[in-house]
Amino acid sequence: MAVNKPSKSKKNSDAVSGRKKRESAGKKPAGRSKPEKLKPVATAAGSSADVYATEQRVEESKFFNPSVAGQVLEPEYYELPAGYGDNRIVIQVRDPYWVHAYWEITQDKMNHLRRDYGEAVDKARRILRVFDVTGISFNGSNSNDFFDIDINAFASNWYINVGKPGRAYCVELSLILPDGRYLPLVRSNTINTPSDGPSWITDEEWMVLEEDFNKLYGMSAGLGIGLSSAELKEKIRQKGLSQVSSGALFSVSSPGGKQEAGERKFWLVVNAELIVYGATDPEAAVTVQGRPIKLREDGTFSLRFSLPDGEQVIPVKAISPDKVEERTITPVVTRKTV
Repeated sequence: MAVNKPSKSKKNSDAVSGRKKRESAGKKPAGRSKPEKLKPVATAAGSSADVYATEQRVEESKFFNPSVAGQVLEPEYYELPAGYGDNRIVIQVRDPYWVHAYWEITQDKMNHLRRDYGEAVDKARRILRVFDVTGISFNGSNSNDFFDIDINAFASNWYINVGKPGRAYCVELSLILPDGRYLPLVRSNTINTPSDGPSWITDEEWMVLEEDFNKLYGMSAGLGIGLSSAELKEKIRQKGLSQVSSGALFSVSSPGGKQEAGERKFWLVVNAELIVYGATDPEAAVTVQGRPIKLREDGTFSLRFSLPDGEQVIPVKAISPDKVEERTITPVVTRKTV
């Protein structure tokens, strides 16, 4: 019986196809491949199965963490308490014209007031009394001025328009009983509102840095600029000038006559000044140490005093435009030079 033998070309085709399949089987697919299973290795520390399981878990952890599988992390929420069980009021500055107040009054305090004043507490007006305490040590009854703001029993904070910048304020949360009695509940801290413009204090002197002073002095004395401190002092010595620097006066020559050989004329003078400033009603009459002073248009004033050794008593008195009220504040300053 005749047998059909594969042709030579057929054999070559099958050989090529088989080689391609073997090469294809040996190639790794593109991208990240699955980790190959590690071959068991027997060690003295444990069986080959234990070693394989451990190494397999390490290899898998690079791609998948089973400990967090299926877990959903939910955000945690915290609620602020309605109160802290403390009777107090706090004020803070918002801008030159506005302050913010917040407060808390406990139920125990209100119950205590009801025992003392009866049902009048529930019928009372609840107010914020805003005191102007600029330039004084406030004791509850000596404010420069005050005004009231009616609030409801449910409010716990309030924005207050104080009306004047550059002043000191204090606030009381209070009750006004039906018979007109004033019943303060809590008193706030004292705050100072900033100015709404440049400072009105314009007559103070400030120390000039030595380097800047040398430049200014050298130019004004015709000594040039760019000189070091030592060079400038040598120029001053040659010209027989004196220099005032950093609050002290020193001379490198005898200004009154011929300097004797070997005679030293080094000396030092230090003085001090005191600045007193304040504010009141622009129409008020103000005296300082018994002498009347002129106020600026906004009611402010500032004065400079020489401050020798000893005690200086500087009473400042203001009388209201209608001559009905009077306020006196007395700074007492002591200087001792050693």
